[in-house]
Amino acid sequence: MAEKIISPGVFTNEIDQSFLPAAVQAIGAAVVGPTQKGPALVPTRVSSYSEYLAKFGGDFSSGSGASEDSYKYLTNYSVQEYLKYADTLTVVRILAGDYGPASAQVSSSGTPTAARAASGSFTPLIEPRDFTDGDEEIDTIRLRVTDDLNYYFTTASANGGRPGVNNFLYHDTNGKFSELVKFINNSASAYFSASTDGTDLTLTAVQAGTVGNSYAFATGSFFNMIAEVAPTGSGNQFLGGGTAAIGNPAQAFKLYTLADGEDQNSVSTEGANGLLPSGSRNNIRWEVSNVNNAKGTFTLLIRRGDDTNRRKTILEQYNNLTLDPTTPNYIARAIGDQVQTLRDAGGTDPFLQLSGSFPNRSRYVRVEVQSTTYNYLDANGDLRDANLSSSLPQAGSGSFSGGSDGNVQHPRAFYDAISNTNTQGFNLGVGSQGKTSYIDAIRLLKNQDEYDINLITLPGLVDNFTNHAEVLTEALNMCESRADAFLVYDPVEYGASISSATAKAEARDTNYASVYWPWVKIPDIDLGRNVWVPASTLIPSVYAFNDRVAAPWFAPAGLNRGGIDIAVLTERKLTKANRDTLYDASVNPIATFPNTGVTVFGQKTLQKKASALDRVNVRRLLIAAKKFIASTTKFLVFEQNTAATRNRFLGIANPYFEDVQQRQGLYAFRVVMDESNNGPDVVDRNEMRGQIFLQPAKTAEFIIIDFNILPTGAEFPE
Repeated sequence: MAEKIISPGVFTNEIDQSFLPAAVQAIGAAVVGPTQKGPALVPTRVSSYSEYLAKFGGDFSSGSGASEDSYKYLTNYSVQEYLKYADTLTVVRILAGDYGPASAQVSSSGTPTAARAASGSFTPLIEPRDFTDGDEEIDTIRLRVTDDLNYYFTTASANGGRPGVNNFLYHDTNGKFSELVKFINNSASAYFSASTDGTDLTLTAVQAGTVGNSYAFATGSFFNMIAEVAPTGSGNQFLGGGTAAIGNPAQAFKLYTLADGEDQNSVSTEGANGLLPSGSRNNIRWEVSNVNNAKGTFTLLIRRGDDTNRRKTILEQYNNLTLDPTTPNYIARAIGDQVQTLRDAGGTDPFLQLSGSFPNRSRYVRVEVQSTTYNYLDANGDLRDANLSSSLPQAGSGSFSGGSDGNVQHPRAFYDAISNTNTQGFNLGVGSQGKTSYIDAIRLLKNQDEYDINLITLPGLVDNFTNHAEVLTEALNMCESRADAFLVYDPVEYGASISSATAKAEARDTNYASVYWPWVKIPDIDLGRNVWVPASTLIPSVYAFNDRVAAPWFAPAGLNRGGIDIAVLTERKLTKANRDTLYDASVNPIATFPNTGVTVFGQKTLQKKASALDRVNVRRLLIAAKKFIASTTKFLVFEQNTAATRNRFLGIANPYFEDVQQRQGLYAFRVVMDESNNGPDVVDRNEMRGQIFLQPAKTAEFIIIDFNILPTGAEFPE
């Protein structure tokens, strides 16, 4: 007591032992695998299956003609069953190769300013219009050749021996060059590629001009164009280049789907009532209306891709939007413009880089504003500059295009047809066809600060396939590195033998993973049939049920907590001898009992050495304990290394382990953090050390009862 007591009296003190640590947020599993739609390689938390369906989709059709059928990815079944009993789940969608979202260009209502005539005999004609290129409408600027000479639109690198060659350059408002998309004339088209460093443009194709022809150049999102043309003719006469300066941009803003993939492409020629043949319940279309030039506002609708103009299905509606960044209804602020981009893909430490200024409020799109109207209205509420209204979007509607699945092979192998080279459309033997994407997803989840998970599964990958085994090894290494997550995976494919399953399990040695066998058949009312799924698809839901009715330190097995209620049957009904063979090799059997159904009947990890950690419930006890201690004591970092701080730790740890003990997770425990393990040398190193001793409660996996038959008159033993 700091107070000095001199005179007699009664003294009272308050000792606060009611310190409540911050609650641990809900921790769930992670499922890595393909989905029907959604953002690729962006770990996303969902809290219900309906939310998952909205973001990642459900069933879909695959194949053509008589072979067309409907399917679901294994990810769907995993999510659906897990979220029956858990509150949160992290989903990582897999796409491989050059995947990307669909986009839609919304044009402004203005027209480009008049061009200056070029020198020599070349006269540019500026004619903005919608130019149909296959299934996509793009804004163009047209230049017309008006003399009897040929004009070669080319660069020095593609000169072909012609003299006097200049470049076509596009640049944005920042003065950096952008890519020339396409070059098209009346009879043919030539495609150009360009450097992407933003400082130079190199065209790699040559097209000769012809008298009377018009040449269309897609403007994309560019704000200005300078065209330098070098004509050639008889005797290779060089007449010099001309410039055509384009003032006002032809675009207001661009929309991108938040979901990646070609299924987001709704672009197609409208049919009766505006029906889009490529529109579906899984993609979208857009509509701009109520454009008000006096106020600088407009309305944007996000509609479902399969609706009609007479029966619109409006998914989102944004009223009184503006292109003025100073207003609350600025379109980027109202909808969102942020995007996460995977960096260092294929490396040892990939990460997601966030760009954009405003969080995405829309569930379907983000926006890229291409024309702004700063201070559209003056202090009196009047239009400040009449030219600003030309930047507002045109009233109209449109579809989305450009979405890509990357390198998904067709036909895709589903369910029991999964093979070494085709698991739901991915060949994990090739980096660009799925292997790199799976490994990137796993390495993203390695970040404990960003992704709080306690379980991971990759349904569709089996250890017996060499192409899959490397990815599973990566997942196992991630769990061991984090030391707070557990891996559930499948040892063998459908139709494999017991000996194959045991051999694959015996080849691993870890207490951060477990395997289950055999495969299970479950019903799917959406598909109208039963399908075979590997055990790892459903085991996370068994863990979630176990945690809801009991706790992580209880065994997720047996008739009380190990039932798989959705199962119709298993690939093989296991005898007791079968179960003994599997369990001896650390494969957890999925048994079928009369009148009780399909049940998980084992809870071993893959650890070879006999110890408490060769059981799932003990490993999960330690995972739960470490997560609690780590999340609640992080508030002690940078506090003074004194007895008061150490007592705060004890005030957190002791009540937690007392609760675990009362709930049958521990026989006994002890927490030590005092001068005995925090001597002067430890304190001088800016460390604070603690020790936690645990005696985990063991499960009764073998119940042995002796029946003793005694003769008449014998006394029962005490």
